[in-house]
Amino acid sequence: MAVTTGIMTDEQRKSVALEYLKAFDNAGTTSTGGSILDLFADDAQVYFPKWGIAEGKDQIGRMFADVGGTLKSIKHDYAAFNWIFSGGDTLVAEGTSHGEHQDGPWRAGVPDWGAGRWCDVFEIRDFLIQRVFIYLDPDYAGKDTDRYPWLTGRSKPDLVVPARREARTHA
Repeated sequence: MAVTTGIMTDEQRKSVALEYLKAFDNAGTTSTGGSILDLFADDAQVYFPKWGIAEGKDQIGRMFADVGGTLKSIKHDYAAFNWIFSGGDTLVAEGTSHGEHQDGPWRAGVPDWGAGRWCDVFEIRDFLIQRVFIYLDPDYAGKDTDRYPWLTGRSKPDLVVPARREARTHA
């Protein structure tokens, strides 16, 4: 464990977590043009479902390449995030996303049981991510339904973004 050298505020930790999430939306590039790996401590850990725990920047890079290689695009819905602060180095972000996986598109809530809802638990010290454990359904395209009896007979509806409603005026 690294020795703490500076005190961070909750808002500073949140800004590091946001930079990390926005880098995913930008194919692994941060707002300053650097690599998403620049946001991590050398001995950081990242957990992703069905991949496991990656330790250190080399393994984290391999994990991100493996997972990111299955995604054509991703967009996090920043305005709807819930943030939970521990008063220490740990914070939690809960949110939704949409995008396109190699197996098809996804959008949180379409269908309600499908992918797109996630929760990340961060540990951030000295402006670097020490640990992030990612909790989500990695079946982005919703194809793994046969193993779940409550989904039998349900099909994934076509992913159609609802048309914008026009304002109505009354005469």
